[in-house]
Amino acid sequence: MNTHPAPLSRRSLVLGAGAAVVLGLAGCAVPLPMAAPAQPPRARLRLIGESRFAHRLQFQGSTVGGLSGMDYDPAADLYYLVSDDGANSSTSPARFYTARMALGADGLGEPELLGVSTLRQADGKPYPSALQGGPVPDPEAIRWRAASNTLLWTSEGHALTGAAPWLREARPDGSFVREFALPAMFNFQAGAGPRGNLTLEGLALAPDGQTAWIAMENALLQDGPMPTVGAPGGPCRFTQIDINSGKALRQIAYVPDAIPRAPVPPTAFADNGVSEILMLDAERMLVLERAYMAGWGTEAGNSLRLYLVDTGQASDTLALPVLQPGAYRAAAKTLLADFSAFTGAGTGPRLKRLDNTEGMSWGPVLPNGRRSLMFISDDNFSARQTSQWLAFEFLD
Repeated sequence: MNTHPAPLSRRSLVLGAGAAVVLGLAGCAVPLPMAAPAQPPRARLRLIGESRFAHRLQFQGSTVGGLSGMDYDPAADLYYLVSDDGANSSTSPARFYTARMALGADGLGEPELLGVSTLRQADGKPYPSALQGGPVPDPEAIRWRAASNTLLWTSEGHALTGAAPWLREARPDGSFVREFALPAMFNFQAGAGPRGNLTLEGLALAPDGQTAWIAMENALLQDGPMPTVGAPGGPCRFTQIDINSGKALRQIAYVPDAIPRAPVPPTAFADNGVSEILMLDAERMLVLERAYMAGWGTEAGNSLRLYLVDTGQASDTLALPVLQPGAYRAAAKTLLADFSAFTGAGTGPRLKRLDNTEGMSWGPVLPNGRRSLMFISDDNFSARQTSQWLAFEFLD
């Protein structure tokens, strides 16, 4: 998501380079109705390394930046990186990149861009910009679907032009395959529905490829407020979609944390919300929360936290037009990593800063048999931010 309420974008949080830091796990109780807190799992992260794209890198007629989603095709050893530049089309139309990345047990190579594909409408034309009007996209998440050799991707929509959020499917060349019919609650409405620029930020595909989850960044207007410094936000709706039929199967509520620190001055901009989701197995999901607090500078103005939830332990909210306290059970969440633990003084390599991390995907299996976990940041095409690629070992 691209917004610039302050000299530094509202979205700024990521990591940096290094090797081996292991985070202990802590249960995190969520206000509002929810399942009993799960036992802390064994999952932990070990930082492997960091790499970056050059600022405003020119590649095949496009400007690389705004990287807000990523996924990995293990059969081809290929990454897909989607840019959220579509709404403004300030550099190029809505698009995604293909890339490769060398990865070892203790190091990360330089990203190698292989191609760029323009996302296209059903009529074969590129998507319009906000100035043109019509179905304006704001791409935020992307997933490779091996069974069909296609890509699923989400758009936050564009409230000012009335373009609704969507989940669509595309071929590797960017051509249109189909659109999924989402519940009407996700359409922009007067006094209800999603807040602009706070809609379908996350997308996860089940390991069997039969279902997908789409995740709201913040609560619908009727469901509750945005997070503040002193209080968590209203519940975000995560919706499970059957890939074959296109129908919504069920939905759960997830409550994002309060904003970690007050901005400086206290009236300045700050926010927190869900920036990505990823399935660990058929039921367990990783949830990435990202916050920004103005006035703290590049070293301390951002927060990034990774949580684990069990989707099966939350109640189904799909039929509830309003999520009223006591009417549902939100997903219990367990903190896996607060990325501030990778910054500042300490032994071993440390991160110099956190940035605007929006993409998360599994990577190759490491030599020791464990999975790698990748992150990418959206630089908002700003020289004060970075397009930063991070690699971790996931211990489970």
